[in-house]
Amino acid sequence: MIGYDPACCAGEFDVKKIEAIIKPFKLDEVKEALHEVGVSGITVTEAKGFGRQKGHTELYRGAEYVVDFLPKVKLEVVVPDDLAERTVEAIAAAAQTGRIGDGKIFVIPVESALRIRTGERDNDAI
Repeated sequence: MIGYDPACCAGEFDVKKIEAIIKPFKLDEVKEALHEVGVSGITVTEAKGFGRQKGHTELYRGAEYVVDFLPKVKLEVVVPDDLAERTVEAIAAAAQTGRIGDGKIFVIPVESALRIRTGERDNDAI
């Protein structure tokens, strides 16, 4: 980016991006749990994948076929560091069924943010 030096603002912008892969039917519960801990924005993407669950075999018109990729939902939220742990705990508690395939949560540091409409950066853009 022209005219922008990320080193100038080191230590001032401490946020995390939290990505969670969950079962689709848990989305409403997770959304409500995030609202309760103060998360104001969320991005939701339909996804397909597998881990230990590995998919399953189905029968269709007498033919057996393997369903490799299972339907999932990917959530993305960006929160200040001091809210990250509560956000992870809220997602985990709301998404858990106790069965295989409940999902994963990843916490990733964010270097910079830019609100496209206004040009605001970092904390002002969140």
